[in-house]
Amino acid sequence: MSVTIHPSAIVAPGAELSDGVEIGPYCTVGGKVKLGEGVRLVSHVVIDGATTIGAQTVIHPFAFLGGAPQHLAHKGEDTQLIIGERNVIREHVTMHTGTLVGTGVTRIGSDSLYMVGSHVAHDCVVGDRVTFANNATLGGHVHVGDFVFMGGLAGVHQWTRIGRYAFVGAAALVTRDVIPYGSLWGNHAHLEGLNLVGLKRRGFSRESINDLRSAYRLLFADEGTFQERLDDVARDFADTPEVMEIVEFIRADANRPLCSPKLEN
Repeated sequence: MSVTIHPSAIVAPGAELSDGVEIGPYCTVGGKVKLGEGVRLVSHVVIDGATTIGAQTVIHPFAFLGGAPQHLAHKGEDTQLIIGERNVIREHVTMHTGTLVGTGVTRIGSDSLYMVGSHVAHDCVVGDRVTFANNATLGGHVHVGDFVFMGGLAGVHQWTRIGRYAFVGAAALVTRDVIPYGSLWGNHAHLEGLNLVGLKRRGFSRESINDLRSAYRLLFADEGTFQERLDDVARDFADTPEVMEIVEFIRADANRPLCSPKLEN
């Protein structure tokens, strides 16, 4: 397969283009960019910095990937953006390289959809098969697990963690960590329960869903301290991998505040 470059596109010397790459009208590709096999830049796309894009990813007009991080400590260091395979990146999406304050790398997984205007900031780590609806935004150093759905206009504060299979509702402002399988709404965001629709769509068994619901009710009950309830969940559901994923997520970073259900007035 050959590489196709429109006459109006600008590709800097040093850029690495794999077989089957298509670069459409008025695109700009920097000299440190690596495009995997079959990557397609539709038109008016800018790829800059030390950016690697995995095979079969399609990038739509006016996306800007690999721009310098929006961080005052960044002084032009050679940091990276690494994007996985088979992603669809729609119009006006922005993704920035990392910083030396963080890991130096922003990492994006595979098989995901980033809708119009969504943004991934410096040093974020985003998993596979995620969906970012229009204008969903991550601050720096955010970790997003696999299969997460981010609603339109949702915003995530820097350093926040969002567990696998979580659902973040439209216009939610997320300032606390989100447990795996959680469903989040509001400004500031709070848990509304589990992402039951997503779990059913992804083929989770009825038994697993029932265990998750029971564990959720115990974890966020009124009785005892949160640590006592967490220990009870870990003991009672030790044989349920999905519940233990929540337990391990919480225990992994005790210094981070955790999204919880909204208190009744």
